[in-house]
Amino acid sequence: MTATALPLRPNRPATLGLFRGLLIAAAAGVVLAVSGAFGMIDAPLWLRLVYWVPVMLAGALWGQVCSRLIDRWIDMDERPWLAVAALTAAITGPVSFMVWFVTGVVFEGEPYPLSTLPLMVGPVLTITAVMSAINVFLSRAQPVQTHAGSAGSAPARFPDRLPMKLRGAAIRAVQAEDHYLRIHTDRGSDLILMRLSDALEELEGLEGSQTHRSWWVAKDAVRDVARGDGRATLTLDGGVTAPVSRRYARALREAGWY
Repeated sequence: MTATALPLRPNRPATLGLFRGLLIAAAAGVVLAVSGAFGMIDAPLWLRLVYWVPVMLAGALWGQVCSRLIDRWIDMDERPWLAVAALTAAITGPVSFMVWFVTGVVFEGEPYPLSTLPLMVGPVLTITAVMSAINVFLSRAQPVQTHAGSAGSAPARFPDRLPMKLRGAAIRAVQAEDHYLRIHTDRGSDLILMRLSDALEELEGLEGSQTHRSWWVAKDAVRDVARGDGRATLTLDGGVTAPVSRRYARALREAGWY
């Protein structure tokens, strides 16, 4: 087994997710400031904005860090509510401490007594749970489907990524393994260093679809479909099995995959 090193490009879905999370947090900060949430209605509006917007943005940044870590252990597509609960638990503690410190400095000129810290947990927990649910469910999207190129169109670029021993092979599936991709072909499999999000762009020109956050499958490689417990598993040429996540099941059924 070899691993071909290729240049890594920015992960666009992750970048879009970060931008979306920050935008939602900033908007929520404005709403909380304007509404005078949590007894702050008597403070000047400018002070509420100066307080809420940075606090929400800081919480969103910490939430992105927690999301990356939790995503390694919990499939947010398959178990979104468990992901929301885990995110809320991971974010609430550190953000409560930050809110305790910042609130005292902004409104009193110095940190509140440490005995007031538990009073911050309830409001932070409430806001964190709501924000986590919004971001988890907004991230649930349609699978990326690729299409065979028409006559005269540019060929798919991804086959050029194949290691020399697999050049010219028919690609059956692409599987993400950490920062690598395992390419399954009719001549065997091998690893390359690349993100699946980047590979999906270069697979345009081949008929296939993302079936799971970690899998792309060529449509003509599918030989059998097993369904159970609301999930499906695709059996491909050569015996490779690829999962279909609940997130993508309906779209694939409507596209005639099974």
